[in-house]
Amino acid sequence: MLSPSGMGKFTLGVMLNYIWFAIILLSVIAGTVTGKIEAVTEAAIESAGTAVELSIGLIGIMALWLGMMKIAEAAGLVELIAKLVKPITIKLFPDVPPEHPAIGSIVLNMSANILGLGNAATPLGLKAMQELEEINPNKSIATDAMCMFLAINTSSVQLILPATVVGLMGTAANDIFFSTILATTCSTATAIIAAKLLARLKIFALPATVEPEEEFN
Repeated sequence: MLSPSGMGKFTLGVMLNYIWFAIILLSVIAGTVTGKIEAVTEAAIESAGTAVELSIGLIGIMALWLGMMKIAEAAGLVELIAKLVKPITIKLFPDVPPEHPAIGSIVLNMSANILGLGNAATPLGLKAMQELEEINPNKSIATDAMCMFLAINTSSVQLILPATVVGLMGTAANDIFFSTILATTCSTATAIIAAKLLARLKIFALPATVEPEEEFN
């Protein structure tokens, strides 16, 4: 498990505040020095608007796919899929009970990524991580299963190119079909191996106890 070893009394919230403050400060300084402070201001306003548009857009996407997942759960489809891939999930996520709902969410998320359905994969991935957190004995520390899921999720094998790629490249996307499968297969294999190896290092081992003041908020 990934532990906050060496981070002292700093909480995750405090660290993020420092990081964001540093980014803003450096941006303002760079804009002032280069005489482009107006561009920095415009970019900040445009980014804020884009963030709102993205958030509103995700509401509909998440409502749709989480609703579909709920229907699939009620119909027993999620449980069926989880049983079919049980030999694989046991190896990748040994700490997660085979019949736990998290397995179904993980499998659906991975399937969506493989099929290039990024919009569907996002809410399913969030749901999977939420369910993994429910069986996490230390809420302030990411478990091996959570780290493995994140590694696979960010390096997923692509059998079907994402719609955005097809939209940009058109028919030319067919030219990179096999190379995409090869590249993403290699990246996924590397991610799995790295996650397994790093999980064995003592620096990432779960501490016996976690003091309240050391927990991430």
